[in-house]
Amino acid sequence: MSIALITGASSGIGAAFARELAARGCDLILVARRAERLKQLTSELKHRHAIRAEFIVADLTAAEGIERVERCISGLETLEFLVNNAGFAVPGKFADVPLQTHLDIIGVHVLAAVRLTYAALPKMIVRRNGAIITLSSIGAFIPNPGDATYCASKAYLNVFTETLHAELQGTGICVQALIPGFTDTEFHDTPQYGSYQVKAKIPKFLWMTPDAVVQESLNALKRDQVMVIPGFQNRAMIFLARIGFKGIFLKGLHNLFPI
Repeated sequence: MSIALITGASSGIGAAFARELAARGCDLILVARRAERLKQLTSELKHRHAIRAEFIVADLTAAEGIERVERCISGLETLEFLVNNAGFAVPGKFADVPLQTHLDIIGVHVLAAVRLTYAALPKMIVRRNGAIITLSSIGAFIPNPGDATYCASKAYLNVFTETLHAELQGTGICVQALIPGFTDTEFHDTPQYGSYQVKAKIPKFLWMTPDAVVQESLNALKRDQVMVIPGFQNRAMIFLARIGFKGIFLKGLHNLFPI
């Protein structure tokens, strides 16, 4: 039986990956900080799909949390999917946000993803099978003032994944940077984002559901597509940003969410 390990699995895109992969018959190991959420989700999916599911409560801003998940991965013989989904952002000018917050963002997005990928790859390479999906963001292409470390960390993940993809050609392993735009999750419901009223200000046509994002991601694995941008609206924005319209987007974002 194949196994999927998903970080940041207690809600949003991570939970959507868990539900979809469980429906496809994968056993699950779900990782997040919120024990009660994880307990409820693993119980739901075990009963609905007759799979095995367990969870690890781990804070990936801490070395101990990352090490706990690394040890789990190293002990797995049939890990088919690693989904590096955990992440967060705290909006604000770089110099106004506490340094530890910036380091925590880098820790979750970059250090955890790199270390967990490093733990997963050796046995995947031996088996010549596996997939590693790492959550990026359109912020990697449209670096919004007020999200300096968040956007920079996502740009790192794009380059990291694209380079790994080139290195792993012919091994049977797929790696993917999943680059969603505005997604209807709890990401913007934190107290730090509350005053910005993101969900009220951003037009509805720009939002996607977590399920839609996950479907595009898993469909793209079949094509061994390394950079996956779900949604035509997001592909259009990134294309326009790349050909010289980035300034217009940044001005619009600044008008909506002045920092």
